[in-house]
Amino acid sequence: MTKIYLVRHCEAVGNKLRLFQGTVNLDITPLGAKQLEFLTERFKDIKIDCVYTSPLIRAQKTAFAVLGDRIMDVKIDNELREINAGIYDGKPFKETFEANKEMAEAWFEHPQDFAPEGGEPMRHAYERVYNAVKNIADQNPGKTVVLALHGGIIRCLMTRFVYGTIERLGEMPWAENTAVSLLTYENGEFTVEYRNDTTHLPEEYLPVRNRLSSFMSKDEE
Repeated sequence: MTKIYLVRHCEAVGNKLRLFQGTVNLDITPLGAKQLEFLTERFKDIKIDCVYTSPLIRAQKTAFAVLGDRIMDVKIDNELREINAGIYDGKPFKETFEANKEMAEAWFEHPQDFAPEGGEPMRHAYERVYNAVKNIADQNPGKTVVLALHGGIIRCLMTRFVYGTIERLGEMPWAENTAVSLLTYENGEFTVEYRNDTTHLPEEYLPVRNRLSSFMSKDEE
């Protein structure tokens, strides 16, 4: 049996500023750095055979935090990157959604159909990241693997593993920053052991904000 930990990156600048972060390569925040200290503590006694990360800096720093004092190569896999939001990448969610009602409707009501101009359709990302994780699992039989990932693609993976179809993507909650999920993989099948666990973080290191409502004017802080 192969164990695969999915770890969402710590808080990055785009999270704090509420930007459509996507493939924009923004660094982590001071809060994110503190979150990583607790993540290191969580993983310090867990046997790890290999670590893979998205190429984006927020994921790479998260991967190295998981390693802690271990001496081990971190493998960069471009297929683990976040969805590319095209012309909306790096733009504030609120202004973007208010100016693009059709895109906002897709994002909130049927995210599986989100397909930004110049970017990657959600349906493509859903298949892309599943194939990447399955390839990694097949290459590491019986090992314990850590993947440093992003919120959007973790949501795609969990939707597939829990519901079996992208059509229910909107029902899957988002993982918090540094949230840990555990999969097992055996005989070509994935099983979710747990998901979106943040018990390593004290409450004050979990940002209090709503990913959806706070982007729109009705719930402005």
